[in-house]
Amino acid sequence: MDFWSFFWLLVWSFLFVAYLMMLFHIFGDIFRDRELGGFAKVVWVVALFVFPLLAALVYIIVRGKGMAERQMESTSRRMAEQEDYIRSVTATSDSTSSTVEQLSQAKALLDSGAITEDEFAAIKAKALA
Repeated sequence: MDFWSFFWLLVWSFLFVAYLMMLFHIFGDIFRDRELGGFAKVVWVVALFVFPLLAALVYIIVRGKGMAERQMESTSRRMAEQEDYIRSVTATSDSTSSTVEQLSQAKALLDSGAITEDEFAAIKAKALA
């Protein structure tokens, strides 16, 4: 195998992988789009199997702007869900640390004699509930 054969093998391999990535992105967009009806989805999928390169180019030209908007909407929705999850976890850890603080303050009051054993048990039950 000479240099130019290897070079063209690399070029065509790169183009094939780029085409597959574009195809997977198009399929993901077809099934992510809620405005596109079921029959239209079937037509696009069949077109992509029968005339792959032509259908992919037509899809990008016709629906490319909406494709980018749906991708941005999906990304922002995932980011919002992640931020909500982080807030919920942080709130849980904050409440855990405040519970520990309440118990340590109640224990200090019990040790100093400011509260009784029964009052400490009531504070502990309330904090752990």
